[in-house]
Amino acid sequence: MTMQLSALTAISPVDGRYGSKAADLRPIFSEYGLLKYRVTVEVRWLQALSQASEINEVPQFSTEANQLLDNIVANFSEENAARIKEIERTTNHDVKAVEYFLKEQVADNQEIAKVSEFIHFACTSEDINNLSYALMLKEGTEAIISSQTQIVDAIRNLADQFVEIPMMSRTHGQPASPSTMGKEMANVVYRLERQLKQIKGQEILGKINGAVGNYNAHLSAYPEFDWQRFADKFVTSLGLTWNAYTTQIEPHDYMAELFDAVARFNTIIIDFDRDVWGYIALGHFKQKTIAGEIGSSTMPHKVNPIDFENSEGNLGIANALFDHLAMKLPISRWQRDLSDSTVQRVLGVGFAHSVIAYQATLKGISKLEVNAQSLLDELNSNWELLAEPIQTVMRRYGIANPYEKLKELTRGKRVTQEDLKVFIDSLELPQEEKDRLKKLTPATYIGNAVAQAKNI
Repeated sequence: MTMQLSALTAISPVDGRYGSKAADLRPIFSEYGLLKYRVTVEVRWLQALSQASEINEVPQFSTEANQLLDNIVANFSEENAARIKEIERTTNHDVKAVEYFLKEQVADNQEIAKVSEFIHFACTSEDINNLSYALMLKEGTEAIISSQTQIVDAIRNLADQFVEIPMMSRTHGQPASPSTMGKEMANVVYRLERQLKQIKGQEILGKINGAVGNYNAHLSAYPEFDWQRFADKFVTSLGLTWNAYTTQIEPHDYMAELFDAVARFNTIIIDFDRDVWGYIALGHFKQKTIAGEIGSSTMPHKVNPIDFENSEGNLGIANALFDHLAMKLPISRWQRDLSDSTVQRVLGVGFAHSVIAYQATLKGISKLEVNAQSLLDELNSNWELLAEPIQTVMRRYGIANPYEKLKELTRGKRVTQEDLKVFIDSLELPQEEKDRLKKLTPATYIGNAVAQAKNI
């Protein structure tokens, strides 16, 4: 039985279960999107040729001719994409099908029709494809940056909300010097912003230099024309960065750089998801309940941290794809093999799983309520955390073996506030220092955590 493609029959959850969450990426990363960018590149190349006075065979287009060409790009539809696929069934060549489609579109315009052989002039398919994928990634990156910025803003808001709420840290899973929940959120914001800056600054490269990168065909037809300068101007006009040195393919190094940067951003979110999951498990965060939602099919009481778990899983898939893309795409046998073509077809899948994950994390964040009492109770059960400041002050005043004395008092033991007061009174310290140390509590021993969180 052949099933019709729908959200219920889609093999990938990106187009099935999570289809609505990734819908904004469809016009960018779909087959339609790729065809749209190919049409854009082919049209802009023809228009650029018409602007070159040295290419006499393609006179400068009239306003009406340019308007027709602009409209082909601006009004590119699913029906147009379907027509290209229909042509491809005959040509068995996707880029050539775009060329034939454009010739159909301009056939009734005499001005353009008579120079229609300059559509795809001197180009290899990869000239069109590399620029199309570059435009795809440019728009796709802008879309994902929007989602990533929402994540950063949401976690920054948590830092603001929890700026003064003290918490016990854990290193190696064991009690460690206190911080504030706001400062821990600020740490995540700082990390994410570094990666976001790199993603925003990533160059998107392109080339249009022929079959092996030497303008062979271009120069055979117009040997006196400065094709390198023309290529630079054309690629730049698309909002891309010109790559002057390539084989038949643009070598995709920039793609690897971009995917690695997005994967690093995702890895930080995975770290965040797992930490918040842990804090929920410890009771430090509560989750707001939503009417009608079910946590377990058998345990009615449960409110599971499913949003953070969903995010972690989707980010793992995304990063696996980004890792393969980053390793595979810069490698091509000699001047070109076709293995990159198949791989590039899934560029959008990693972006889609990332966006799905970001939405899950945002949903999880929206349900969080900090349990300040739980955090305070934990602090008050771990007075041994003050061994660090006490032994540090002892060092200042030259008391012998401060670390060892506190180790003997506290290591692997539970101590009380009274135990520490007795110990402090036994020390040869100025009275004001004794009084200051005795006023210290685990909840107030937070260094400059509040100031750092406020400054993020």
